[in-house]
Amino acid sequence: MGTHNYEVVIVGAGPAGMTAGLYAGRSMLKTVVLERGAPGGELLNTEMIEDYPGFEHVEGWDLAQKFASHAAKFGCEFHTRNVESVKRLDDGTFETRADDGEVYHSPTVIVTAGGTPIKLNIPGENEYAGKGVSYCAVCDGAFFKGHTIAVVGGGDAACEEADYLTRFATKVYLIHRRDTFRASKIVQKRVFENPKIEVIWNTVVDQVHGDAQGLVDHVTLRDVNAGATRDLAVTGFFVFIGFKPNTTIIADHVDHDESGYLRTSWHMETTIPGLFAAGDVRVQLTRQVTTAVGDATTAAVAAEKYLTALKDAAKARAAEGEGTA
Repeated sequence: MGTHNYEVVIVGAGPAGMTAGLYAGRSMLKTVVLERGAPGGELLNTEMIEDYPGFEHVEGWDLAQKFASHAAKFGCEFHTRNVESVKRLDDGTFETRADDGEVYHSPTVIVTAGGTPIKLNIPGENEYAGKGVSYCAVCDGAFFKGHTIAVVGGGDAACEEADYLTRFATKVYLIHRRDTFRASKIVQKRVFENPKIEVIWNTVVDQVHGDAQGLVDHVTLRDVNAGATRDLAVTGFFVFIGFKPNTTIIADHVDHDESGYLRTSWHMETTIPGLFAAGDVRVQLTRQVTTAVGDATTAAVAAEKYLTALKDAAKARAAEGEGTA
């Protein structure tokens, strides 16, 4: 076990974390990004990206590598650590603990731990991720122009994304395990009025199958009432049954919404002074690489200004002490 001291500790090495590391490094701050796996976050689960400015198309792993090398150029360090907790101490500094016993002390922390789409956990889902299986319509919808696809879910996200995907697909099957949607009435109305969408009620997906090229070509459905199964030919399979932000690592009470997303100020500071958040962990309208990058830029600049204020306050106290000595 060891103890490490930094000016900025960043939790998570997705687009937000690496951008925050880049800007903190450029500000000449001693910075480390903690990530349990390879840098990249959800970029590593995205085969091709076509909506990041400056790149008409770029593979997810390639963009992740570019982000990481750019941050490292400015002195940002990357440590492979699985963070268990972030806690503000009585002296106002933070203690970030990893599951291997390593401890990081810093006056500021930027949480960019992202979030995780809730999966169905069925056979074939992981195998065909990025090969027809997706959790982001905005990210991947354009790849399915002229295709027949299936969407799973019954809430606002599933219904909205099914409607969105009809911009590209010729046919969208919306599969729901119940006989009514949880989505708001206005969103349901769009689904029911869209001629490209066919709703399949009281049904779950048991398995995702692929062709000889390793791409999705059909799924196995099961009627929850009768138990009967059948195959449905689709080349795209989108899952929208929920998204879980990785915010449980914060040991202290911090303001968040009912789903666990952190509420921040306009400069990305949480209700805990010195604790900033960026990317998919915070409350926002959309979750894209571009929004994560913007959040992280603001968070890093705000963290630098927070540190400067701390240093100025310390100097003022020291000067005051000298004057009364």
